[in-house]
Amino acid sequence: MLRSTPLEELVIPDGTTVEEHDLVTDGDVIVGGQSTVEFGVRGNNVIAGERTRFGGHIEAEGDCRLDMWCDVSEDVLVGEDAYLGERVHIGGELKVAGDLDIGDDVDIDDGFEANGWIVIRNPMPTIVFLFVYLSHLLRIGEEDAAEDVLAAALDADQDAQPLLVPRGTHVSDDAWRVSAPGRIGDDCRLHGNLRAESLTVGRDTIVFGSLRAKDDLTVGRATEIKGDVTTRGGTVSIGPGVHVWGDIAAENVKLHENATVEGTIRVADEMEMHTDSVLDAADEAAEAMAAVAADLDETDFVEDGAPERSADDPATDDAGATSPPADTDSAAVSPESQSGE
Repeated sequence: MLRSTPLEELVIPDGTTVEEHDLVTDGDVIVGGQSTVEFGVRGNNVIAGERTRFGGHIEAEGDCRLDMWCDVSEDVLVGEDAYLGERVHIGGELKVAGDLDIGDDVDIDDGFEANGWIVIRNPMPTIVFLFVYLSHLLRIGEEDAAEDVLAAALDADQDAQPLLVPRGTHVSDDAWRVSAPGRIGDDCRLHGNLRAESLTVGRDTIVFGSLRAKDDLTVGRATEIKGDVTTRGGTVSIGPGVHVWGDIAAENVKLHENATVEGTIRVADEMEMHTDSVLDAADEAAEAMAAVAADLDETDFVEDGAPERSADDPATDDAGATSPPADTDSAAVSPESQSGE
């Protein structure tokens, strides 16, 4: 079955960070049309729909594809091939290590450089191209070929999850506004207030801002929120070790007994204390720590410096006295016989 990656929710993959006003991720970056990303972007493949605006530069290790009317304020550096639709504007320099496919009326302020072929035409918009090509392959029954094409387009062989920004999203250092569900991964470091229909924040993540959702809002283990956590009509679920520096306001609140809330908790309906994990995904870090702890429990008597004792070695009591072996050829000598009585 064909596995697609629809832009129906905001997805921030594990390990994504905001560094010096750059949005940095190990995987692909896919931005829906008519979106605004005030950050610079660094990733593997970078794909943007029509009329997307970037407030910084773009660094793509793989391909970069910008559909028509896109605007990039600074340089665009591409490790492989680049595809620019008509009327794209780049406020800096364009450097492409591979081939350059470029449309009409493209404006590059500081010039461009490409090491491969340069083709001047109007490349088909990325989403339209993929839709037409995949639809044709599926219509003739080539499902395996269609999946290979999608994997190549999105570099699906990577271990890293792509960063997905839905159509019409606004992302800045002040706020992330998306009219769709949002999902933030583990070990992320983000700046800005997050606004979405619903929000799920992973483990060991730091958000320098507040969280607000219309529906349910979930915060995973050991995550730190430097602001308020608010939902209009849903439930706020807080996991173990979470630290919320602001207030919590919701219809219902499920708070782990080991979580910390510096502000006020306002609940319209029900407040519940619990000891469960709030995320369905497996906690790989916790499982690894449990495995290490189990290994330490099995070997702690050896690590303390005591030599391993074989079955034939005499046993010692707590005082250090050595008891005789259980089976011996000599007769046992009682205390009475030693005294001569």
